[in-house]
Amino acid sequence: MSNFETFDENGDFENLEGFEGGEDKEEERRQRLQPGAEDPGAASRSAATGRPRSGEAGEGAAGGEPDGGSHDGPGSGAGGSGGPAVGDGHGQPTGGGGAGAGATGDGSADGTGNGPGGGTGGDGSGREPRQPPRIPMPRASVEDGELPLPVSAPVPVVLEHQVLKSLLGAWALAACSAEETAAVEEHLGGCGTCADEARRLREAVGLLHPPESLDLDPALRTRVLAGCLGRRPPRIPVPEWAAPYDAETARLDALLQDIGDAEWHTPVRLRWFEGDGAESRRTTVAGVIAHLLSVDGLVAVALGLEDPLGEIVAEEPTPGARTEAYWRTSHFPPTRGIRAPWREQTHDLVRTASFTGGSGSARLAVSYGDFELPLHDAMLDRAFECWVHAEDIAEAVDYPYEPPSPRHLHRMIDLAARMLPAVLAERRRSGLAAAAQGRHLGVAGSPGRSLRLEIEGSGGGEWLIPLDSPAAVGSEEFEVAHVALDGAEFCRLAAGHVPPEDAAAGQVGDRQAIRDVLFAAASMSRL
Repeated sequence: MSNFETFDENGDFENLEGFEGGEDKEEERRQRLQPGAEDPGAASRSAATGRPRSGEAGEGAAGGEPDGGSHDGPGSGAGGSGGPAVGDGHGQPTGGGGAGAGATGDGSADGTGNGPGGGTGGDGSGREPRQPPRIPMPRASVEDGELPLPVSAPVPVVLEHQVLKSLLGAWALAACSAEETAAVEEHLGGCGTCADEARRLREAVGLLHPPESLDLDPALRTRVLAGCLGRRPPRIPVPEWAAPYDAETARLDALLQDIGDAEWHTPVRLRWFEGDGAESRRTTVAGVIAHLLSVDGLVAVALGLEDPLGEIVAEEPTPGARTEAYWRTSHFPPTRGIRAPWREQTHDLVRTASFTGGSGSARLAVSYGDFELPLHDAMLDRAFECWVHAEDIAEAVDYPYEPPSPRHLHRMIDLAARMLPAVLAERRRSGLAAAAQGRHLGVAGSPGRSLRLEIEGSGGGEWLIPLDSPAAVGSEEFEVAHVALDGAEFCRLAAGHVPPEDAAAGQVGDRQAIRDVLFAAASMSRL
């Protein structure tokens, strides 16, 4: 038994598997297909299939050669409309399925089957009329259509365990190819040792690239100035009590320099706490700077500088009344142009405070209308309000803003802690705070009931707040309550941005005393 596969002269596929004498038949086929060889079985196949032999005329032609040559000799053929016919040399049609009339030809043909003695039956190619080509047309490419190209997922390559283990470092750095990554991740699902190693390497990569903010460190300016002043001390240094105001106004000025013209009209809501409820006022970024300019003018007047309100007369010499008067009498809403006078005034205040930084400055007082503050505390108060309103602006324009440096933040918290006893006493006189049960009265300067205020985080510390009288002294012996807050959270409470009920505080002891102190801290805020 032999197995041969070949194609015949007509392009038909033949499988000679299982035939006896397959070798001899294949050899015979090769000889037949050589140039000049004649196939003895071609005549029978031609008669059976209705196709002419090689070298014969087309259907309906007589005695002609397919290539248009001449053939001398008698011959006749018949062509019919019912089907092809093949001449037998004697004028009798053999084959053909329809009636046809024989004719005597002169032996010439033009290769198309159209000779002088015959009809039109074939095309001279040895193929039946209207028969589709045996070789199919090329298929259209997928790129020529509208369908999306197929996406093949990376196939994991088969690698040994040691090779995969050596690729863990590159995998942690995302430096593997798609195939290697797929192989490593598939291996990690079944190998616990490599999975632990991959987790440790990925954590190490995270330590190599710690996330850093693109904004400058808030303490950078302080460090640069300290380095410069260490090399060349100023002839007139900025006093410690004016340094927080100098730093906060510089940070706010840097924020204002970064925002665009349109952002100066961004709405900003100023918030404060009055009585037992929250208050707010809507303005713009430029309106906030106008507010700071008006209130800083109280310190400017105390130092003998020009009042920014000029001829504008406020109903009361309070921060809120001065701000309302400035807003009301402006011919146009404040715009970016408000930055220049505010910035110039802050420089004048720091410069004048530096000149008056001796012992005589401690005796200067700044009037806020219904109360007064020493110049040192007034500058801290203005630094605190500058930071609070800078956060309001940063929140409105979606700008990151950090709290003050720990050293300056500690000074601001200390000012608020020293002001709490007086604010608490005022609330009691106004009926906003309950009379303390077990109140301990004594002479001025004597210890009394106290609340321990613990401020956590940078700039924090501990303060004992006297509860019975501003003239009393806080004492651990008479401590009745303990409150713990974060430093920035306490400052926001004192600014009226956090309701006292929502203050995240750890509380131990007298609940009424704790409530009175938290509400008193919020009452220190104002427009």
